[in-house]
Amino acid sequence: MSTLAFRFPTWDPPGQGRIGFLVAGVQKGGTTALFDYLVEHPDLSLPVVKEAHFFDDETNVDWSRPDYAPYEALFSADPGGRRLRGEATPIYLYWPNSLERIAAYNPEMRLILIFRDPIERALSHWKMEYARGAETEPFAWCVRDGRARVATDPNAPGFHRVYSYVERGFYGAQLRRLLSIFPREQLLFLRSDDLRAEPERILCTVCDFLNAPPFGRIEAKESHVAKTIDYGAGITEDDRAYLKSVFEDDQIIFTRLSGISFPLFT
Repeated sequence: MSTLAFRFPTWDPPGQGRIGFLVAGVQKGGTTALFDYLVEHPDLSLPVVKEAHFFDDETNVDWSRPDYAPYEALFSADPGGRRLRGEATPIYLYWPNSLERIAAYNPEMRLILIFRDPIERALSHWKMEYARGAETEPFAWCVRDGRARVATDPNAPGFHRVYSYVERGFYGAQLRRLLSIFPREQLLFLRSDDLRAEPERILCTVCDFLNAPPFGRIEAKESHVAKTIDYGAGITEDDRAYLKSVFEDDQIIFTRLSGISFPLFT
């Protein structure tokens, strides 16, 4: 089973109240493509920028008394309150305290999570950082000795925005935390491969989950294709075998909680 959906009871869009849904993960898992589809839906309101990065903001928000006005100002005015508002920031599932902050803001928030094979996700993440110059080390080192660098962010010890190639792939642990905060019926789990192969079916699932009218005719999208540069050795079969052993136990938990599995781990 690759997609699980739950039908909500009738629920009115929040209008100018709370934001109602989030695409909360995972990075390099297809969130940009999903966002690009959702912005075209006439009954949904999303900000111009894809990633609001509000609930993971450690420097500009006083989380003892958060001011939500700047966050809600990212969304276009909707005087009739007819459109459901949401945004896509894929670090939310991974970043510490983000989910708790989301629940404090709107305990009825609906969260969409789209997952990719964690090994392919790690490689794509590394390619992105390497292409933009934030990473200079080879992939093999980054997913082994380089993991120690996740402890270097003083704002979130044990987590890192750039070097978390492996850490963001522990989906099982992240879902256990997520399910301790939000009820299962407020969560939708998807596979990135399914969105790419069957966008109409997956978007129908998303609309059903959000109680939004279905899309009309859609054109398939391919977002954030990796730049054509020299990545050096890239990933080897040894790297794949090593990462499979790293993720194996977590993937058992992930499949049990989500119903999603990836071929290498079945």
